[in-house]
Amino acid sequence: MSAVDVPPAPGRGSGLSKAEDRRVRRFETRIAVCAGGGEVCDGWVLGVVGAALPLARDDLHLTPVWAGLIGSASLIGIFFGGLVFGWLTDKVGRQKMYLIDLLVFLLGSLLQLVVQDPAQLLAVRLVMGAAVGADYAIAGALVAEFASPARRGRLLSSLIVFWYVGYTLATGLGLLMTSLTDDPSAWRWILASSAVPSLVVLLARLGTPESPSWLASKGRIAEAEAISRRRLGRGLERAAAGHTPVRTGHAALFSPVHLRRTLFTSLFWFCQVTPFFAISTFAPQVLELLGESGAGLGELPLNIFLLLGCVTGMAVINKVGRRALLIPPFWVTAAALLVLGLWPRAHPGVIALCFGVFALFHAGSSVLQAVYPSEVFPTEIRATGIGFAAAVSRIGAAAGTFLVPLVLQTRGVGAVMLFGCALSVLGALVSVMWAPETGTPDPPKPGRPAAGTRAHAGDAGAAMPAPAAGRREE
Repeated sequence: MSAVDVPPAPGRGSGLSKAEDRRVRRFETRIAVCAGGGEVCDGWVLGVVGAALPLARDDLHLTPVWAGLIGSASLIGIFFGGLVFGWLTDKVGRQKMYLIDLLVFLLGSLLQLVVQDPAQLLAVRLVMGAAVGADYAIAGALVAEFASPARRGRLLSSLIVFWYVGYTLATGLGLLMTSLTDDPSAWRWILASSAVPSLVVLLARLGTPESPSWLASKGRIAEAEAISRRRLGRGLERAAAGHTPVRTGHAALFSPVHLRRTLFTSLFWFCQVTPFFAISTFAPQVLELLGESGAGLGELPLNIFLLLGCVTGMAVINKVGRRALLIPPFWVTAAALLVLGLWPRAHPGVIALCFGVFALFHAGSSVLQAVYPSEVFPTEIRATGIGFAAAVSRIGAAAGTFLVPLVLQTRGVGAVMLFGCALSVLGALVSVMWAPETGTPDPPKPGRPAAGTRAHAGDAGAAMPAPAAGRREE
């Protein structure tokens, strides 16, 4: 455990009155909504590219290489943002970084109105991507450290729901704007539209307190105690005697205790997002090559299916557990992409079915991108671990996004789908070997026996199972 930890849950057995319990739950929800607002901006920043890029290609005379670079620029930025700003969030605190990254979103969005050439647009998208990478780490850490174990899974998974809301709204807005105007510079307004949610969320985040767990991990016990009692209605629980806090830094991620956690969170995230971004960023071209008429309009239903999938994942996460929500969807998405890869000229109904299945099952399990990294690392390296996993995942996403237009021209859409299938299989194998069960199950209904209690992460980080003997790391 970290130096001092916030104890488990408010509510039943916590000594809080019903009114106080409701107040605490409202505060936890507010933290999750404000953090989720940042995820809306993240999804928006990434989602507008699909509609804006074809217009920018004509207006700025982009070559396929420039189109690939600009399409993947935000993902490249996430790599550096996750690495640098995740670590910085563990060093200087969640609250400061929580506001700075929204300012970057706002300024970057507006700068896209005045860029004059591909290089300037690439630079702005790189900086905005770095802010997205920072927000992944900050939002997950803050929600994990304020939420009670009983609500942590759903509140963390709601961040991905917010992300898909932003991504879907951005896609819909982009399609609407492109259909209403013939202005060759409309892509500027499509990209700059992320300024609106960025401003709203920035104002909503003002006044957010610092995480008590982070303050305590830095020895600022009095401040942590005051915030915990005021906001959460409880004091701090002293850590076990003789505990040595984990030193903040990337080196700690590769210590014997945390190495498997680092590999697992990075690889499963990598295998989830690489096919998704490769397909979704160039969805109109992919759907057109698959024989779908109205490919631009086909992108919006795809995003709606993704949104429905992650809402379902959030709803069932405490019922089915983390492992069951992660492993089977990998196999299902692999099967859907395999069909598309081997039969790229299938009947449109088959294509639509495969895309729908991929979207639903991918999105349902993608809520774990916010849950697992936030639960398996302790306070001192939580944001560092989340940022590192996000960075690794974006290596594949950026590479896939950059290569897709080139592969589509040289190898065809079947090759793209088969590559996505291979990554889904790899993700399933990694998860079978290393995915822990970190959840706290829903309380049983009256008259039913309680289910076996799963270990929850708390601030210690969840234990990773040993590959063979079934023992747990200490």
